[in-house]
Amino acid sequence: MVSIRRLGAINRTYRHLTRYRQILRILFKYGFHDLVDYLHLDHYLETGLQMISRKPREQIFRYSRPERLRMGLEELGPTFIKLGQLLSTRPDFAPPDYLDELRKLQDNVPPFSYQEVQQIFQEDQGKDPTEIFTDFSTTPLAAASIGQVHLARIPSDSLKSTTLSRKNKEASKRDVVVKVQRPGLENIIAVDLEILAQIATLMEDHFEEVQGHQPTAIVEEFALSLSREIDFTIELANIHHFSSLLSDNPTIYVPEVFPELSTERILVMERVNGIKASHVSELKKQGYDLGLIAERGANLVMEQIFVHGFFHADPHPGNLFVLPGNKICFIDFG
Repeated sequence: MVSIRRLGAINRTYRHLTRYRQILRILFKYGFHDLVDYLHLDHYLETGLQMISRKPREQIFRYSRPERLRMGLEELGPTFIKLGQLLSTRPDFAPPDYLDELRKLQDNVPPFSYQEVQQIFQEDQGKDPTEIFTDFSTTPLAAASIGQVHLARIPSDSLKSTTLSRKNKEASKRDVVVKVQRPGLENIIAVDLEILAQIATLMEDHFEEVQGHQPTAIVEEFALSLSREIDFTIELANIHHFSSLLSDNPTIYVPEVFPELSTERILVMERVNGIKASHVSELKKQGYDLGLIAERGANLVMEQIFVHGFFHADPHPGNLFVLPGNKICFIDFG
C-alpha cells in the first residue's frame, strides 16, 4: 500500500516535471541551451526531453542576450518576472546591460475570464460580485501576472473603511477598484519556488564562482517576499498602517480600503482619480506645481523612513498619483 506521503511526493514530482518541461522549452526557445547544459537542468527531465526542440528560431538572435533573458522571464510568468525584478536591484549579480533589461520587466498579461472572477468570489465570499456591488465591470481595467483590477461601485451602507486620514465624502466615494488574484496562482508559485530552490542548491553545490552570491538565501528571501505579496490581507493591513502613521500630513492622500469586502485573494479599495506622476506633460498642462510635488514627494519618503520606520518600498512614478492641491497619493502596497 502506497503511503499518503509517498503519493504527495509522486504528485510533486509530476508537477515539477511538467513545469520543468515548460521552463526548458522557453529557455531553448530564447537561445539559452548553454545555460541548460551549464546548470545540468536536463538532469531533471531524462524522460520526455526528446520532445523539446533545442533549436530556437533564427530571428530570436536579432535580440541581444539580455533582451532574450527578459523576454524569457516574461513568458515564464509571475514567479520569474518577480525574481528578475529582484535581481535587477543586485549590481553584484549581473553586468549592467543585464540589469538594465531586467528593470524593463513587464508583467502585463492577458486577463482571465469573468467566470473565473465569479468563481473566486463564490469561494472567498460565498456570493457573486453582483450580490456585493451595485455595479461591477466584467471587463478588467488592467491585468498583470498577480491579478487584475475591475471597476465597481458599492452601496452607501457598505462605506466602512479602516483608513484614518482625511477623506472627501462626495458621491464619487462609492467608486472602488477591486483587485482579484489570478486563479491557481498560489499553486503555480509554490511549484516554481520549489524548482528554484533545487536549482539554487545545485548551483551552490557544484559551482564555486556563485557561492558568494548565496543563491539559496536569495531564493529564501524571494519566497518570503512573494508569499506576502499574494496575500491581499497583508496589503490591506499595510495601507491601514501607512494611513494611520501619516494621518496628520496634509500633503498625502491614502486610498480607503474595505476589509469587510476583502479577502486573501480580493482587495477592495477606493478608486482614486488623479494624474500619474509619470505623466509630466499632463501635470504641466493642468497647471500643477512640479517643483512643489517633487519637494513633497522627497519629504514624504524621508518622513516614512526616518520618522516612522515604515515606508512604501516601491515609490516609482507609476505608483504615485497627483491630486488637486498638489497632494500625493501612493498606490500598490503589496
